[in-house]
Amino acid sequence: MGLDLTAYFNRIGYQGPAAPDVDTLQNLIAAHGRAIPFENLDPLLGLPVADLSAEALADKLITRGRGGYCYEHNGLLGYVLEGLGYGVDRLAGRVVWMKEPDAPLSALTHNLLAVTVPGVAGRYVVDVGFGGQTLSSPIRLQLGAVQQTRHEPCRLLELPSTHGPEYQLAAQVRGVWQPLYRFTTVPQPRVDLEAASWYVSTHPGGIFVVGLTAALVTDDARINLRGRNLAIHRHGDTERVRFDSAAEVLDALTERFGVNLSDLDPGVDVEARVAQVLDS
Repeated sequence: MGLDLTAYFNRIGYQGPAAPDVDTLQNLIAAHGRAIPFENLDPLLGLPVADLSAEALADKLITRGRGGYCYEHNGLLGYVLEGLGYGVDRLAGRVVWMKEPDAPLSALTHNLLAVTVPGVAGRYVVDVGFGGQTLSSPIRLQLGAVQQTRHEPCRLLELPSTHGPEYQLAAQVRGVWQPLYRFTTVPQPRVDLEAASWYVSTHPGGIFVVGLTAALVTDDARINLRGRNLAIHRHGDTERVRFDSAAEVLDALTERFGVNLSDLDPGVDVEARVAQVLDS
């Protein structure tokens, strides 16, 4: 069964052209970021994320009004872009965001896309699934150049490697270049992405299992939630809100992030589980 592109466009509120060009790619990424939240409620509630088929992702993120994490966001967008006529390679990355330079090597637990636009030389890095610091625009797979996104500048650097080219994506946050993740351009088959998604959604010490996170990228702000702490980053300023209770956090998930909480299993005490991770 093919992906229903009209249903996806309705979900993200997109009414523009659907030709596979750079403008459409930019506009789809912006609309996706505004409409579909990053959230990890399934892993937090003990539900593995292992099916990355077009049918499963469309059911959750489109039909049921939920969000997800990198494998779900970029998985869905990858199917959409393929349906529109773009070339898409699914890649794997190692997260280095907020880690010390000498920290142990992290696993390949991030998913991003390399996208080819018909008639345009080169490829674009596309990522709508990196949570609070996700790319808000496509950037060229081009080394060294500072590339402006809808929010902050980004750049790609090449890392020393004995296994072929490896790149590091960095963003300029408050004037400081911050590394986000490293990746190669080796395409990843779905079976490997599903294995990695199952791992990050079930590992007892994984960040998506032991804590609550949500994010949304609007045209002028990044809205991030971690436990009871909400941060709204806008034009270099940050507004912070600290919620007193799990009930307030659930209200924020609904009202600020648009998460359809009625989709969750009625037999699970979601408020009690969120209360356990308010300070995670």
